Amino acid sequence: MTSHQSPIWHPFTQHGLGDPTPLIARAEGARLYDAQDNSWIDAISSWWVTTHGHAHPRIMAAIRAQSEKLDQLIFAGWTHEPAEMLAAELIRITPDPLTRVFFSDSGSTSVEVALKMALGYWYNIGEPRSRILVLEHSYHGDTIGTMSVGERGVYNRAWQPLLFDVDTIPFPHEGLEQATLDALEAACAQKPAAFIVEPLILGAGGMLIYPAWVLAEMRSICARHGVLFIADEVMTGWGRTGTRFACDQAGVIPDIVCLSKGLTGGSLPLAVTLCIEPIFAAHWSTDRAKTFYHSSSYTANPIACAAANANLEIWRDEPVQQRIDALAVAQGAHLSMLGHNPRVANPRRLGTIAALDIVVPDSGYLSNLAPRLIAFYRDHGVLLRPLGNTVYVMPPYCIEPDELAQVWNVIAASLDAPG
Repeated sequence: MTSHQSPIWHPFTQHGLGDPTPLIARAEGARLYDAQDNSWIDAISSWWVTTHGHAHPRIMAAIRAQSEKLDQLIFAGWTHEPAEMLAAELIRITPDPLTRVFFSDSGSTSVEVALKMALGYWYNIGEPRSRILVLEHSYHGDTIGTMSVGERGVYNRAWQPLLFDVDTIPFPHEGLEQATLDALEAACAQKPAAFIVEPLILGAGGMLIYPAWVLAEMRSICARHGVLFIADEVMTGWGRTGTRFACDQAGVIPDIVCLSKGLTGGSLPLAVTLCIEPIFAAHWSTDRAKTFYHSSSYTANPIACAAANANLEIWRDEPVQQRIDALAVAQGAHLSMLGHNPRVANPRRLGTIAALDIVVPDSGYLSNLAPRLIAFYRDHGVLLRPLGNTVYVMPPYCIEPDELAQVWNVIAASLDAPG
């Protein structure tokens, strides 16, 4: 393994621990390679983005072709074919009430856009509302707005003075679902602007899963009270939960939905926020003061849009759903083999995502187990990044059965490793 020293300050990395930083030279399918051809199985899809596999030929071809035609264009008052094609296809594959597509460049910014859309809607119709409802343990990104609507704690303690206040709804733990729904009902009666949720599973919050019927009930409560419902499908979208979008499993149509990560198959940064027509209409005016004032320099970058179009073509032309179904079954089989280990608690799976908690005295995100596990997995040819004592597997859909078996064998070995 080649370890690389550089002046780079890496995200979510405590450099004081002195951990090695592998220098990756190339990737293909579910594997990463360094210059010496050592390889690692990418069992978390490089932070949940890679869906069909690294360097997918169709996506790479689309990127090359677009790079020779149009690399970048200001998107304020101008447009280009890759963005128009992508927006049209996104509207086609999402429920009819979602009629408008706003481009940005990451999951965090897509959520920022959603929050600003919601507040702008109420302001522009002359009924200003400022409160946002959030679900306990949620995570929506690392910008100021997205940290405000996420769980407060180690992620954002230093920036607490910058965060705006929200109302938190308790997570619907098994047997306590009605308490969650009752709390949401009471909070919605106070006329907040919006309720934002990660549908069916909370990612960085510990891969916490809740049932589809609860998601459907939460949506119904918001609809009854006229509270905008925002679905953050940044991680859950593009098949991770077993269906193209997690909301599909609950028959839920959000007022606003955020998509990123797998939007380009994981190849390039791109995000979209889709919304229903009344939200767009509230900003449509001859009064320039009602303009939706949000953008970034690389909004709807043509090369990224071309990659996303290739991703959607793969979904149309190839048996993606069959691959997802097969991976989900395989994940369940491997998980069940570890379920009786006394060091394993709460084994769980949703679609292609499998997770378990390792029993330790210091559970939680800052568990001392996490750095040891990361090193163990890295030394055994697997890229896994536990959330504290929670180990999860979220591989690309192209992973081979023997590769997936290797991932789970390494997890099993880590349960018996010293320390």
